[in-house]
Order: sequence, then structure tokens, then C-alpha cells
Amino acid sequence: MRKKIILLSLYILLLFSFTGCKIKDTDTKLVLTTGFKKDEIFRIETMSGTLPEIMVYLTNAQEQYESVYGEEIWKTDLNGVTLEENVKDMVLAQLAQIKTMNLLAQQYNVTLNSTEKEQARAAAAQYFSSLNDAEIEAMQVTQETIETLYSEFALANKVYEYIIKDINPEISDDEARTITVQNILIKTYTLDGTGKKLDFTDAVKEDARKRAEEILTLAHEEDCDFEELVLTYSEGEKGTWSFGKGEMGKEFEDIAFNLETGQVSGIIETDYGFHILKCISTFNREETDANKIKIVEKRKEEVFGQEYDAFVETLTRTLNEDLWEKVSLNRNEDVSTRNFFDIYNQYFS
Repeated sequence: MRKKIILLSLYILLLFSFTGCKIKDTDTKLVLTTGFKKDEIFRIETMSGTLPEIMVYLTNAQEQYESVYGEEIWKTDLNGVTLEENVKDMVLAQLAQIKTMNLLAQQYNVTLNSTEKEQARAAAAQYFSSLNDAEIEAMQVTQETIETLYSEFALANKVYEYIIKDINPEISDDEARTITVQNILIKTYTLDGTGKKLDFTDAVKEDARKRAEEILTLAHEEDCDFEELVLTYSEGEKGTWSFGKGEMGKEFEDIAFNLETGQVSGIIETDYGFHILKCISTFNREETDANKIKIVEKRKEEVFGQEYDAFVETLTRTLNEDLWEKVSLNRNEDVSTRNFFDIYNQYFS
């Protein structure tokens, strides 16, 4: 069982907007509350998200980032929003989604069986025993809290599978067809120091077009080695590139999917620049079969999303803004736990 809930976190960030004492959605019922319990970050109907639960998710996410990018990653921001704020929002959305899915499970009478409960218990014991004193203190966590998190995560995934269990559409070879091309890209943008995309001026873009036209002339020469042109001139990735329908813009795909094997395209303009393609293969059996699986999963997520949207609209949710503002990344060098989901997957695979 894969972590479906995590895969949908960006989707939920858009859907699930918290406010302090009221919510923006006029169709969502609002119930006045008498205050939050100790360590209660948010409440969704009868479900609560607590500070220790948030800290487990946040600390593991932090250490995952730092294991790949180093601690300097937290100095970056995008349009004035820090990475820390983004990760906090992601963690909040993930935990809120899991709590919401547990409420949805109640509607469908979906529960964990005794084996699954024991798996959650064993996973919690393994994870908690891996923590040092500094990590336990930083997350303010108990083994019982970990068991609750694992149980709720397992139940959320179980109700997801229940909702999409009958979704198994037939996908044709043509719908899932994946082609392989070589691509020469002449960029029409640059990146600033924060990674923000900045488009070229019209004059510089026109120079880029002229370079693309010169390269296209070379590509049509009889003894042309297109791969050599890619290595020499392309400002994008240098290898072959496989993709299916719906992954690129319509104009790009209309041209790419009508190329014959060995045929070179004209100049294709996208938001990233000017492309010249050479078709290496018009059909890749292995890639196409893999793409069928991706398409089916996307259809299932769409069905789930519709069900989830309708359910969310019926819920009351509130955020303890004062406590949430105090939540921050951990700065203790003795804290390095990042295997929370790895251990979960050992027991729920």
C-alpha cells in the first residue's frame, strides 16, 4: 500500500483552507467553539490534530530535506515565503487530510482489522524505540501518539482504497502511447537567485529563435548527426526523452505525436523556449504499459478527489492560530529522525 495521502497533499493545500474562528466557504457549516484543548493545533469535527503529531511530521520532513540539501536550504524563499513556512503548511495539510479521511472512514464503516491494528502497534514500538531523548523531547511525543498516527494513516489509506476499488478503466494503446524523442532546447528564460523563472525580453527571445533556425538547418543536412547537435547546442537535458499524451502542451504534443520514426520536427515554441525534436520511437511497449498504470491511478485519484471535495464541504474545521504561529523547525543537532514513513512501509506495504 503506497502513501496515497502524501501524494495528494498539494491538492489538499488548495482545498483545505483554515482560518482562526471562521472559514471562508459559505457552504460549510460553522459551529462556535469554546476554545482549544491543551496542545490542540486544529479541530475537524470530532478529530483533533495535536502539537506532538504536527512535530512528528514536521521534524521528519525537516530531516528529509536536510539529508538531501543540507541546512542551508532553509535560507531560501520564493516570493517572500520561506521554505519553512511552505513545509509547515504542507505538514498541516497532510495531517488534516488524514484526520478528514478517518472521518470519511466512519461514514463508510471502514475500520482496521486486528492484524492491521497490531501492525500499527508494532511499527509504533519500533519507531519510538529508535528515538533518543532529545528527539522525544523535541517532538513531545509518546509511543501512544505514534501508534495513533500510524493507525490513522493506515485507515486513511484503507478508505482511499475502498473508495476507488471499482475504478479499473480500460486504457487503449493509443491513449497510453509513449513516444521517445531527442530534444534540442534553446531557452527563452533564465532563473534569478531564488529560482524564479524570468522570461527573456522580446529582442533576446528573437535572437534565440534565430539560433534555433540555424540549428534546424543543420538538422536537415544529409549527413547530420542529431545526437551531436543535442550535445553541442541544447540547453536542456541531453539524453532521450519519453512522454505520453497529456504530459505536455497540446501544440507540442500535436506535432510530437505525428512525427515518424527518424523524422525531425520544425521549431516548436513553449514557455521554456524553442524546441527541435527528432523522433526515436513512435511506440514503446514497455513505456506505454507503464503509462497505462499511471493513467489508471490518475483516474482513481480524480474519483477520490470528487468524493473528498463533497465531504470536505460538509465539515467544520478550525485552527488554533496562536499555537500554530509558535510551531517552528527544530534546531537541536541531536535530533535527526527521518524514518517515520520508512518504518510504516515496513509494516504496511
